[in-house]
Amino acid sequence: MRRLNDFFVPFVGLTDVENRNMDLQTKVEIPSLEDVKIGYTDQILSLGSCFAENIGRKLAGSCFDVDINPFGVLYNPTSIANSIEILLDEKVFDVSDLFENKELWQSFSHSSLFSDTTVDDCLEKINHRLTQAYQRMNQVNVLLITFGTAWVFEERKSGRVVSNCHKLPTADFVRRRLTVSEIVQLYSQIISRLQSNNPALKIIFTVSPIRHFKDGAHENNLSKSTLLLAVNELQNNHEKVHYFPAYEIMMDELRDYRFYASDMCHPSEQAVEYIWERFGDNYFKDTTKKLQILIDQLIRNHSHRPLHPHTVEYSLFKEAVARQKSSLLEEYPFLEGRL
Repeated sequence: MRRLNDFFVPFVGLTDVENRNMDLQTKVEIPSLEDVKIGYTDQILSLGSCFAENIGRKLAGSCFDVDINPFGVLYNPTSIANSIEILLDEKVFDVSDLFENKELWQSFSHSSLFSDTTVDDCLEKINHRLTQAYQRMNQVNVLLITFGTAWVFEERKSGRVVSNCHKLPTADFVRRRLTVSEIVQLYSQIISRLQSNNPALKIIFTVSPIRHFKDGAHENNLSKSTLLLAVNELQNNHEKVHYFPAYEIMMDELRDYRFYASDMCHPSEQAVEYIWERFGDNYFKDTTKKLQILIDQLIRNHSHRPLHPHTVEYSLFKEAVARQKSSLLEEYPFLEGRL
């Protein structure tokens, strides 16, 4: 895995000694706390914005036991909190929770991935996915929550905050920015309920490094600042609540535009990989890191596609990979079904 400095080109005119002594990063320091270390026996739930999906997929790709966004991508704190309450209540959705628009049945609690042309099919998608999440909820001991924006859309008719407007007319909603106190009050209740159900639960908040420039740079900064202030207060007020500075890493360590995708707002694959590496360096146990290396090596070997698959050499390679997998499962039986 390449480190950040591999992507930088030394300035012309600097001597080798000067290059070696110059730090080309503003390093974001992350407190390393033993009580929040993550292992392969942990059950993880990742909720929130696109960045929650990025980190969740990285965890799943390294065979961690993780459930990712059972409602689809969620951007604002209120929608994420509402989703947590649904999971805790084990709510079953029915037709009264849906609405029809342009031949599609949809839910204000879900992304458009769950929409369908019939009520039954839409409810089947929603409740099947939620049943999977409910079965895991009582065992989850690491909760990752990623806030994307402090802006919310409230349905005028009901006054509730929706997770997705589903392209309904703008006039149907009131758009406003949450306050720090609103977020803190809402999540103080959620955290108390979560920790009452599971005192060992570890909660890690992040603020998405994806900038929302539709309203301009200043409004984006106000939104992100609101989220950062709220998380900081929650961290100060509750035990086993932590903050991973993905936003700060993107803004300070990866401030060059080469670390952005073509829209100049989303992190590039290199940036996501780097932030993932920082996440693992800080939150994974030493034993977890060692096992992760073995798992990633097995996955690479298993994914190898040769130019000549019918050779004896490749047959021997496949046998070696099978032995490698059997050895890992024998030593770490909890990986069964993940490898």
